[in-house]
Amino acid sequence: MDVQNKATRIDLLSLKTRPMRAFHMSWFSFFLCFFAWFGIAPLMAVVRDELGLTKAQIGNTIIASVSITIIARLFIGWLCDKIGPRLCYTWLLMFGSLPVMGIGFAQSYESLLLFRLGIGVIGASFVITQYHTSVMFAPNVVGTANATSAGWGNLGGGVTQMVMPLVLAAFLGLGFTDFWSWRLSMVVAGAVCFVMGIAYYRFTTDLPNGNFKELRASGELQPRAKTRGVFMLAVKDKRVWALFFVYAACFGIELTINNIAALYYKDYFGLGLATAGLVAGLFGLMNIFARTLGGFISDKFVRKGGLKGRVKWLFIALLIEGFALLLFSQMRVLAFAIPAMILFSLFVQMSEGATYSVVPFINKKALGAVAGIVGAGGNLGAVAAGFLFKAAPDTPVFLLILGVAVLSLSFCALVVRFSPAEEKDARAEYDKAMVRRAAALAARPPRKIRIPALDHIRPIDVLRIYLGIALLIKGIYFITNFGELEASLHGDVAQWQTFMAWCVVFAHVVGWAALALGFITRVAAGLNALVMLGAAGFHLFGEDGGGVLTDNLSFQFTFFVFVTLVLVAWRGSGPFSLDRLLRFESGTALDKAQVDDEDAGAAPVA
Repeated sequence: MDVQNKATRIDLLSLKTRPMRAFHMSWFSFFLCFFAWFGIAPLMAVVRDELGLTKAQIGNTIIASVSITIIARLFIGWLCDKIGPRLCYTWLLMFGSLPVMGIGFAQSYESLLLFRLGIGVIGASFVITQYHTSVMFAPNVVGTANATSAGWGNLGGGVTQMVMPLVLAAFLGLGFTDFWSWRLSMVVAGAVCFVMGIAYYRFTTDLPNGNFKELRASGELQPRAKTRGVFMLAVKDKRVWALFFVYAACFGIELTINNIAALYYKDYFGLGLATAGLVAGLFGLMNIFARTLGGFISDKFVRKGGLKGRVKWLFIALLIEGFALLLFSQMRVLAFAIPAMILFSLFVQMSEGATYSVVPFINKKALGAVAGIVGAGGNLGAVAAGFLFKAAPDTPVFLLILGVAVLSLSFCALVVRFSPAEEKDARAEYDKAMVRRAAALAARPPRKIRIPALDHIRPIDVLRIYLGIALLIKGIYFITNFGELEASLHGDVAQWQTFMAWCVVFAHVVGWAALALGFITRVAAGLNALVMLGAAGFHLFGEDGGGVLTDNLSFQFTFFVFVTLVLVAWRGSGPFSLDRLLRFESGTALDKAQVDDEDAGAAPVA
């Protein structure tokens, strides 16, 4: 399918163009689907006690939630080639919301299993997301676009670990019992998905030029009858099946960890339900930037290495993922387990981004079919891991075996090869996109402020990185002493104390990565500055406060960190950062500097 007018850059702050509307609507729809898909996971401890579930029965519900998605993704990939992503997403969101809300009627293990099976259908939303961004963005940024939309969507798996316990606590605070609270929480998740389905139909188009129906009527797109047989083209391509197993080794692992992480930290590290959900959520929260980074690096590899470069990076990311999982499986101390999990999560999600940076170039005539088959591989990996989870003697051994499996499957990436003709066509399309990108840059209004980029690290960059690492250490301390943090807040309502404690920990453990890497730096610094301002006020006016002129070291240090964070938010991340690399800081003095020829060819994304 030859798509015209693909976007050559990602303008994150814009909703004016069809590609950017599709980008934002697709990742947010996937986010909501992922949130609803795994919304029951952080509540499973409550559900387990109420319904009297065994470990085997919990394993069966995990398998059910991901197994049906295998068939759903294959079907949705085929359907995208037929009717387009807009209608596919609309119907999936609206009909998929029904079992999400329906799980509130579960009264037994059998009914819970049935509803979790139905909920798994919305996991096919990933295929539509990847299809939609693939047809909207040019080769120079398609890896970054695919990885970012999928990564921010996958973020729902981490956010739901944190938010659903809070929703549960809110219903408990309103006077509902445990019996009703977890059920009403799932009804809320399903209702939001239904509304999003209506919005997707209203605000998106299938392609940059319009919808499938209109383009086929005008002759710009081949008739629907000519799409017959494209699914078999994908089935017969061994590269598709190699990526099938590759995706099983990354996304399949992510699905599995999302399902078991909260229980793992609760059972093996003695954490409470709220704290275990918070720690488990860190795994998914790495999607804020990790998957984007995987796609972005792939787009860089292709500049010199062509499509072979994309495959090479995919193999490297998978290999490191396997070693990181082995490391995580051996951690027995919480303070060591959390950083090991974060490292593991980083490479899991970079591997996913790298995989779908290769997918758009396998077979353009059967893009939906390829995306569906590869996506189904992730779910098959999760199903296989679910059976292994039931058979393994304990969770650490289970994680160790998974690590060995990932190392073995990483070599499947080397099976993906492209012919000289495919490499040539891909290079020509890439060069064409770069010419369009350069022309768009040249047409921009001249910048009035010209500040040469610094060729060394500024002192504030060192301070920013130090703050990031310090926040990580403090965040881990808060997690391991969560009860102490809650008690220090002196709240009158338990749910309010928990909520405030979560805000503090969330700002620290997410902010550390953003600050250390210089990613969405102003947002990260601003959020942590608000937390520090609250902490400074607590130390100044709280029960233990003693005023400014007394020996109040806690206030003095906290206020110093607050002022430092304000400076970082004011000045931005600087040249030594992902923001600079990805051009996420539009409008800053640094961003108004003259773009040299090399940067212009790099197709900045903001």
